Amino acid sequence: MEFIHEPVLLQEVLEWMDVKPDGVYCDGTLGGGGHSGAMLHLSGGTATLYGIDRDMTAIEAATARLREFPGFHALHGNFHDGKALLMAAGAPKLDGVLLDLGVSSPQLDRGERGFSYHEDAPLDMRMSQQGETAADLVNTASREELARILRDYGEEPYAWQIAGHIVEARETAPIETTLQLADIVASAMPPAERRKNKNPSRRTFQALRIAVNHELDALEEGLDTIFDHLAPGGRLCVITFHSLEDRLGEKNKFRRWSTACTCPPEFPVCVCGGKAKAKLITRKPIEADKQELEENRRSRSAHLRVLEKL
Repeated sequence: MEFIHEPVLLQEVLEWMDVKPDGVYCDGTLGGGGHSGAMLHLSGGTATLYGIDRDMTAIEAATARLREFPGFHALHGNFHDGKALLMAAGAPKLDGVLLDLGVSSPQLDRGERGFSYHEDAPLDMRMSQQGETAADLVNTASREELARILRDYGEEPYAWQIAGHIVEARETAPIETTLQLADIVASAMPPAERRKNKNPSRRTFQALRIAVNHELDALEEGLDTIFDHLAPGGRLCVITFHSLEDRLGEKNKFRRWSTACTCPPEFPVCVCGGKAKAKLITRKPIEADKQELEENRRSRSAHLRVLEKL
């Protein structure tokens, strides 16, 4: 399958990124290069853009797709290490950074990657295709640890019950495929919940994907390093797809960067002398319009926030 990722909120990103000719940009979650290609086209092909991705399949696909642009540079790695990757590539300060924290469509759609609960495949879920798989995790973690992962990363109300069914099932045979796991999750749900919820495995698969790829472990640190490499006036655009990313990552971080005073609220006057590092460009998250919602189902939970460095 060709690696083609339909970018969400594309027009909104192009509008709020304020792409300029000869500007320097970073797409920290490159994917198939959809957002990057549009930004380069908008610049008239004169911008420099560094695309970062941990998935070599994405790197290869985007490099082939964007080969017409001499200013495109693909960097293999994680945006959590963005500043180090950019400095190693000799990148100057950036006029804009995009982070699309969703999973690329090809990763979800290719059964062999093990992200989907709709078709049977090895239970993998690794974005980088290196390290521990989801199968390794569900077959070795304790019930307590599995329940914590499902609760913290999936906001799953039946986390303890599902974890118990997983531990019980693996005593008979290892859990190796996506549909095996989906059946176990469904069996742990009350009948009324199964009737009400068409996809009872969604939260469990989300939680395991986040845990396997350590998506939230260094999110705040990654945002710090990327923000540090922005030039004054540079914009940071972040697209999130679930409340954990929004709450643990850029929502709180954006608020802190754009707040001058850090004194406790009970102080009658400011004594910290703090200065805001950035200003919020979007007070509320930007969502997909009606047309995109109809054309791209993965845009339904997408939220875009934009901040400008002072």
